[in-house]
Formats: sequence, C-alpha cells, structure tokens
Amino acid sequence: MKLWSKGYELDPTVEAYTVGDDVDLDRALVAYDCTASAVHARVLRKAGVLNEEEAKRLVDALGRMKSLAEKNEFPIRPEEEDGHTALENRLVEQLGDLGKKIHTARSRNDQVVTALRLYMKDRLDDVSSLVDTLVAALNVRIDADGSIQFPGYTHTRRAMPSSFAMWAGSFAESLSDTKLTLGAARELIDQNPLGTGAGYGIPVLELDREFAARELGFARVQSNPLYVQSSRPKFEATVVSALLDVMADLHRLAVDLILFSSSEFGFFSLPREVCTGSSIMPQKVNPDPLEILRARYHEVLAHEVQIRTTAAGLISGYHRDFQCTKRPLMLSFETVAASLRVAEIVVRSLTVDVDACRSACTDEIYATERAYELVQQGMPFRDAYRKVADELFGSED
Repeated sequence: MKLWSKGYELDPTVEAYTVGDDVDLDRALVAYDCTASAVHARVLRKAGVLNEEEAKRLVDALGRMKSLAEKNEFPIRPEEEDGHTALENRLVEQLGDLGKKIHTARSRNDQVVTALRLYMKDRLDDVSSLVDTLVAALNVRIDADGSIQFPGYTHTRRAMPSSFAMWAGSFAESLSDTKLTLGAARELIDQNPLGTGAGYGIPVLELDREFAARELGFARVQSNPLYVQSSRPKFEATVVSALLDVMADLHRLAVDLILFSSSEFGFFSLPREVCTGSSIMPQKVNPDPLEILRARYHEVLAHEVQIRTTAAGLISGYHRDFQCTKRPLMLSFETVAASLRVAEIVVRSLTVDVDACRSACTDEIYATERAYELVQQGMPFRDAYRKVADELFGSED
C-alpha cells in the first residue's frame, strides 16, 4: 500500500516513471530510516501519542528490520515506490494498527531528508578515512624514494629541480587540505531535520526535536521547517562539491602518473597488475585505471551540476524534482570511494626509475640556482639573471 493511497490506481506507465530507481537506491537508506524511525517512536512516546509498550514494540521491530537492511535482505516491492513506504508496510504487517502510528507527526519529506543526512555523514566519514589511507601511502613512498630528483615543470617545460618528496608531498598536503572541505560539508549537514513534516511544521503536537537530534547524533536542530526542504539540494550539492575537491586531487595525480610513466619520460613505471592491454597491439600495457580515474572527475562535476540545476528556479517548499538528486549524490560517493582505493593501490605499487630521473636533470634546470649563487656573492638579482641567461643563450652584444 502506498503512503498517499486515496483509493485509486495510477496508470502503470506513470507509476513506473514517477517511482524511477528509488526502489534500488533506497536500499542504501533503509537502515538509516530504521534508526530515525526508532528515535521518532520515542519522540511520539514523549509527545503522548504512544505508550511505553507501544514505543518499545515499534523500536524492537525497527531494530529487526535494520538488521535485515544491513544484510541487504530487506524487501522493497516496486509497487511500494520507495523504502519509506516499505518500512511502514512491514511495520503494519507485523504490528497491525500500531504500525500505522509511526507516521504520526512525520512526512516522507522530513523522513527522507533525515535518512539522507545520516547516510551522508557516514559516507563523508568513509571518504575521509580513505583520504587518510592514501596520504599514508604517499608518505610511505616519500620515506622510501623522497630524495630522488627529477625535473619540475612550468608551462609543461623543464623548469627547476624537483624531487619525489616534493611531488608526492604536494598531493599529501593538498589531500589534507581537502579533508577540511569534507569536514566543512559534514558540519553544515549535521543538523536534525526530523519533526518538520512536509516543510511547514507539525500542528497541535509538541515534539522534542532536541531529544531527536541528540539520539540521532546531530550536532544541532535545523529549526525552520521550510528551510529544511530548501536545504536538501543545497546540502547535497555542497557535499558533492567537497567530493569533487577530492576528485580534483586524484585527477591531477592521474595526469602526472600517466605522463611520467610514459616511455617518453620514464620517471615511474606501473606494474602490470594495475594496467590493461590492447586487443590489437601485443606490446601495449596501458594505464587504463588512471585514465578512468581522470575521466571520473568530470562525472562528479556533472553530478554537482545536476543537483544544483535541478533545484534552480523552484519556489520554496518541497518538489518531486528532489527525487532526481538522490542518484547523483550516491553515485558521487561510490565514484570517489572507488577512485581513492585505486589511487592508493597505484601509489603503493609504482616504481621510481632513478636513472631516468637523473638523466632528465639536465644542466639548464639548475640555471636559477646558479643565478642565486651569484646573488649570494653580492650581484643584483637582475644582473645575475641576465648573466646566466647570456651563458645559456649567448649574449646579443
């Protein structure tokens, strides 16, 4: 039974279109919905809607359903539209009229926002942990190969001496800064939306939203019910923007590794275990995972644009358009997590070719160093610059 059922049947084509892929996507949210629903049952107990025994029976049933959801064994039927409906239907099947009370003082609007907030907080923690793992892998490589020098580049031309420590350290430091962005996004969304209904509050009943916030692990209550609905795409886009910062770091890492492991450079080599081959050229061993990683930056960028543009031009309040932001949000988390794992494997397994790096450090990349040696001897920098340039290019006098 649909939560909005009014005694008529939808056209099957329309029903399939409006349901979309929610049945599949909501499998990732059911456990969080169970957690939020159990807290909501206790809020209803405090509001006098449920007695102690009723609240306990609901909480116990929701606990069992959460266990099923965590094992991916919670059924969501296509005709139920989403996981929220499936959850209430299971409660009614198990508890009869008591199950019908769980939706008191709640709308699917604040129900889905609450589950998504809990989901996003956990996924941001997962991504932060994976960033730490990649940074640790970079630092291990710095300890092992940091002293190896190779050219640094500006304008894609040899510029000054660099080193593996400087190169890898730039990614480690950038990723550490990116964690601040992830943390800022997490702090923003760490607000309890439960108890705001469809966006205009709950009439008559007094709900202890501070209690719900504490029990759900939110730092604070999001007080304005209308803003709860407007903040859904805003918060999701902010989270995906933070994930895009991670992908920007990985994109640059992939670009460098593809170039520096090519035969034209040869600074690094990639083991065959992280490469694929050509179907026609027997000699080819290709850095395909890095190329896919490079491309997936653009996927996450597209997800952010999709979320932001979906909400653009809508008046205040809930719109079914918001359903279409769920997939790009979830896909962004999946893409970033997978990309971080692949990047960590590549970083740990690549080899630095000391001879190739040394051979590439030709005399001209030490020109700036020679100029500053003259500065140390008392020569003005501009004169030192000119003198070294003349040595390299010949004087026009």
